[in-house]
Amino acid sequence: MIKKKNRIGYYIKKYSFLFLGAVFASIGLEIFLVPNEIVDGGVTGISIMASILTKFPLGAYIFILNIPFLVLGYRQIGKTFVWATLFSITTLSIGVSILQPVPGLTQDTLLAAVFGGIILGIGVGLVVRYGGSLDGTEIMAIVVSKRTGFSVGEIVMFFNIFILGSAGILFGWDRAMYSLIAYFIAFKVIDLTIQGLDESKAVMIVSDKPDEIAEVLLARLGRGVTFLEGRGGYSGQTKSVLYSVITRLEISKLKSIIDEIDEDAFVAIHDVHEVLGGKLKKTAIH
Repeated sequence: MIKKKNRIGYYIKKYSFLFLGAVFASIGLEIFLVPNEIVDGGVTGISIMASILTKFPLGAYIFILNIPFLVLGYRQIGKTFVWATLFSITTLSIGVSILQPVPGLTQDTLLAAVFGGIILGIGVGLVVRYGGSLDGTEIMAIVVSKRTGFSVGEIVMFFNIFILGSAGILFGWDRAMYSLIAYFIAFKVIDLTIQGLDESKAVMIVSDKPDEIAEVLLARLGRGVTFLEGRGGYSGQTKSVLYSVITRLEISKLKSIIDEIDEDAFVAIHDVHEVLGGKLKKTAIH
């Protein structure tokens, strides 16, 4: 019974954020980008151009053009991702249809590109963070990457270069450049939304004073440390390797602490996209 309640709660949370993300994306598109003929990438970009040229509703294009990719994803990737994506794309299609009669908030193309990119990025980031997608291009890229030497990012980039080039031919190169600004801003905001402002970093420390460093990290940063056993490849000596997860804002303080205790310590810091379990939050220090 407890597991069933937890599962229901998980799905309520997941689909609530998928809905919220799709709504944000709808606002970014219909209130900022589309009224100023600024094009997004992927299937959405094709839909925007087709809608402007044919006067057919954007929401219908977004839904119809994504269907083949959803079928492909269902067969090649899995139903969980595809159902989340279908829900998100359906919400996006309905959202832009509802907002289509609403006039754009600004006629300044640069402002539209900046704020449209930010709001669209937040929306797409929320959807991706909770296991969905708003564009079938990503599904195609995943499938193609498995059969070629290209990465998902490279395939999406090539596809979007084609979309933005088409926008330049149809609407003028100034619109294509504004579209590129919006795309770049959205790309950065997507990363920020997925990772969060409080981005985590994993730290590995090799030192001759592991106990002292661990004690000070706990006292000053409130961070727990895991001891791993390591052996030097050159010296053959056994050493303790300290592993901890901190926030991006604590990196400078961490370096200062290690420099005070052991300036010869070896430190490796790398990004952590998600942390599950454990106690990432600071331990209470009294």
